[in-house]
Amino acid sequence: MFFTRLILATLLLNLCAPLAGAQTRGGTAVIAVPSDPGHLNPAITTSAPVQQIAASLFNGLVSLDETGAPQPDLAQSWTITPDGLRVTFTLVPDARWHDGQPVTAEDVKFSFESLLFRFHARTRAGLAPAVEGIDAPDPHTVVFRMRRPHAPLLRQVDVLEAPILPRHIYGEGDASQHPANLRPVGSGPFRFENYRKDDTVVLVRNETYFKPALPHLDRLVFRVIPDANTQIQALLAGEVDYVVRVTPGDVRRLQNRGVTMVDTRGGAGGSNCIMTVGFNLERPLFADLRVRRAIAVAMDRQQMLDLVLFGRGRVAEAPISSGIPWAHLPGALAAHPFDAALANRLLDEAGRPRGPNGERFSIDMFMYATFTRYAELMRQQLAHVGIALRVRFVDAAGLADAVFARRDFDTTLISYCNGLDPAIGVRRMYDSANIGRVPFSNAAAYRNEEVDRLFTAAGATVDETQRGEQYRAAQRILAAELPYWWLVEAVLTTAWRNNFEGFAPWSGQFAERAQRLR
Repeated sequence: MFFTRLILATLLLNLCAPLAGAQTRGGTAVIAVPSDPGHLNPAITTSAPVQQIAASLFNGLVSLDETGAPQPDLAQSWTITPDGLRVTFTLVPDARWHDGQPVTAEDVKFSFESLLFRFHARTRAGLAPAVEGIDAPDPHTVVFRMRRPHAPLLRQVDVLEAPILPRHIYGEGDASQHPANLRPVGSGPFRFENYRKDDTVVLVRNETYFKPALPHLDRLVFRVIPDANTQIQALLAGEVDYVVRVTPGDVRRLQNRGVTMVDTRGGAGGSNCIMTVGFNLERPLFADLRVRRAIAVAMDRQQMLDLVLFGRGRVAEAPISSGIPWAHLPGALAAHPFDAALANRLLDEAGRPRGPNGERFSIDMFMYATFTRYAELMRQQLAHVGIALRVRFVDAAGLADAVFARRDFDTTLISYCNGLDPAIGVRRMYDSANIGRVPFSNAAAYRNEEVDRLFTAAGATVDETQRGEQYRAAQRILAAELPYWWLVEAVLTTAWRNNFEGFAPWSGQFAERAQRLR
């Protein structure tokens, strides 16, 4: 009798239960991020830790789909004149900031002119030189008056490249130290709830979002977990639901473990990323090309690909990523193969002889702690030619301060993301006008008038074939002068538990459409 009642009860439960895989509104997604962001203003930095969190608080004029095609966001439509010199955006009429104030064309004008064109490395270097002025003729119309056509414009006004911030909040005070950077007010699918440094950032659903069916989730909890192994253990234990970046060594570990994994060439922080060593050319040691070249050829980049990325990527062939094939220059770096004997000869020629214990000199390198395995290999490889590498692990704020503000560094290791077009993510690294306090811009303090001219000309050219030739000409100069050393192109892998769907890891608003499954 007992078993009969048990069977009947089980049948009733199955009949009443929702269909497997049914979606439900609500729930929390816990996201593991590897570093504390330091602040939550994505208009003044291209730092991945900031964008991974803060992009969900804001919107751009457009969003980009998985192919990179623009879709409506704050702008419901746009028109471009045939000569490319006037671009008009029509804003959605009912977008509001999280404090209830309407989003207007004046907010857009302010965001570009006072924030993005001053502080956002990619937008400052790529878009700002092409814009003559921005007009706001009425609350819902924004007009960009262009000095010249700018081919990637629509790909450079999404939330990662150009987040729109409220003028009534940020219009007064120093943007880099503004109190709202720690308690941001946005217009995006989630609004700010709290931030505990080195611990968590909590965002909650924006109930008045101008896309009324979104978001589906109640809240996002970002947990700062610097150790990659700890992140994976937490994912498998169900303590976190989403890992922003899975190390190549952990991909196999997660297979068939109730986890969805997606490879992308980009996401929050940028796309088509190249792990890059930046030399501080303002230091006398690195003013000598022989020293820079010696360090480059002393590094076994294939070993980095094999041991750090487990083959998931490729050795960099050129200063511009192979993910932008029309601008890429295959074999541009072929003149600098791994060759420790050549490195030793170059250092001898540069007047840097070995000491009694085989040492030549030591250098400091600033980087994120997540790049530990690169650090270990570079330390070993450079030691073979008498260079002692001292690694300084810092968070995003520390890197921005040491490298870009105080410029108190020898070298740095940065994942420089090229974007979908060289005008978006590449020019910032080499533009002589982009040297200064702007984070994640021209770390090397590199100056070359011809490179500046070629990047300007390419940005103003509409024909892709002509643009590609101009970018390849610039790369030939860069490959000869080596202001940086380009290591490997990485494949970016994101993972989440199978009881979620709808995540868009290629987008800044990665959780806008995500939902929990029953």
